[in-house]
Amino acid sequence: KLKDEVPTDEKLAAMNSFKTAIESLPAKISVIRRIEVGLNMNPAETWSIALYSEFDTLDDLKFYAVHPDHVAAGKLLADVKESRACVDYEV
Repeated sequence: KLKDEVPTDEKLAAMNSFKTAIESLPAKISVIRRIEVGLNMNPAETWSIALYSEFDTLDDLKFYAVHPDHVAAGKLLADVKESRACVDYEV
């Protein structure tokens, strides 16, 4: 969720930079099986961005979580982010 007080153009720039950075990660982090970023298009909703990713194992997910390229992508939202929610599940 991004901060309400951040101007819309600044939020959109950060969101698009984040999307580009995250979706470029499979070329850099081999354990990613699938990854996509969705930007909320419905202003009536609370959350701004959704990230969906698939990994073969929990260890792969943990490797991805601390990988420098992933951490750098996350920092693209640092100035505009209010909060974050995450669910890791197995299918």
